Amino acid sequence: MSDVLCIYYSRTGHTKQTMEEIAQALGAETVELRDGVNRSGWQGWLRSGLDAMRKTTRPLRKFETGRPLKDYRLVIVGTPVWAGRCSSVVRSFLKEHGGSLRNTAYVITRGSEDKNEEVYEQMDQYTPCGHCAAVSLRTGSVGYAFWEEEFLRQVREILNQQ
Repeated sequence: MSDVLCIYYSRTGHTKQTMEEIAQALGAETVELRDGVNRSGWQGWLRSGLDAMRKTTRPLRKFETGRPLKDYRLVIVGTPVWAGRCSSVVRSFLKEHGGSLRNTAYVITRGSEDKNEEVYEQMDQYTPCGHCAAVSLRTGSVGYAFWEEEFLRQVREILNQQ
C-alpha cells in the first residue's frame, strides 16, 4: 500500500490525466473526488465558474482511501482552475479534510497562459501544514512535460528527506 495519495477533481479529464501520470511515476494511490453536481457541457462550465467565484461548496460523495488521510506521508491535491480559483469540489475536500493532512503538494491544471499561482495560497487556507511543492500545468503547452518532471523531482526529494 502506497504512503502517497493523489486526490483530485477533474471536470473535463485534463486533471485526471495529469494526476494519473504523476501517481504512476510515484507509485501513488489515486482517488477521484465527486460532489454529485452535474458539471457537464456549457451549463456545467458556467455553474462551475460561478461556484468557484462564490466559493460555494457542496457535500462530497463518499470516497475511500487505503489508509486514514493523516497517515499518508504526502497527499498531492489536484484541481482545475475555475475563474482564477481552485474548483469548488477540491475546496469542499480541503474544508472538510484539510486539517488532517500533514504534508501536501498541489497540482493545478489551467486552460489559460496565466499560471494562477495564487490558487496555492487559496488552498493553503484550509491546510495548516501549507504545501511543500506545487505545479501549474497547461495541457498541450510546450513546457508541460518539463514542469511535470520538475514537480516529480521535487516530490521525490521531499519524500527522500522524510
